[in-house]
Amino acid sequence: MQPQPAFLLHKRPYRETSALVELLTLEHGRVRAVAQGVQRPGSRSRSRLQPFAPLHVTWVGDGELKRLRLMESRGAAALLVGEGLICGLYANELLTRTLPVELPAGDVFAFYAALLDALPRPEGRAVALRRLEFSLLEVLDAAPRYTTPEGRELDPQGRYRFDSLSRAFVPGDPGIDGRTLRLLAGGDLSAPGLAGPTKAIARAALAPLLGARPLRSRELMRQLAERRRPPSH
Repeated sequence: MQPQPAFLLHKRPYRETSALVELLTLEHGRVRAVAQGVQRPGSRSRSRLQPFAPLHVTWVGDGELKRLRLMESRGAAALLVGEGLICGLYANELLTRTLPVELPAGDVFAFYAALLDALPRPEGRAVALRRLEFSLLEVLDAAPRYTTPEGRELDPQGRYRFDSLSRAFVPGDPGIDGRTLRLLAGGDLSAPGLAGPTKAIARAALAPLLGARPLRSRELMRQLAERRRPPSH
């Protein structure tokens, strides 16, 4: 096979010197594989196989669990700290939890790469995360439909709540105004005033896919916010 652009989503030790890895690849989506010998001291592959570092990989195997053969660096890892790092961990956890193995997801790969470029800059994080989330929902055939459950257009003057069963919007207050939802339907996630609504819709649409088990990255973000909060007097 031709070397595949890839990113490491998750890694855990396997046997004495190997690791089980989850990779996001350009053409094959999420790939699970054994990286043999990567935990051995002095292994060159060990330094390459790091989160947020672009890779080229090949593998062998017909089953769900592959065996990595080639693993080369194709650039430096994104240098993430604090909130940017937690956002990156969230993206990795989200894709590991929701993206089926070997489901082609080229757009998700592209938006993930764009997210890593955006995360070091606080002003770019929210939009880049939403774009990744909505591209994932599209691939999973779970994207919101900006209509009522019956397929009617949304009233710009009305207010609506997202219904996860129909993936559409039902009248309800408190909710999101129809004008805002129409803007979102056009795909411009960066327009002023859309940060809150897009985050709420993405979280509601992703909730059924994630199930009841909490995301560890969300707990880390909550803890970071607690540490940043000024002490009360």
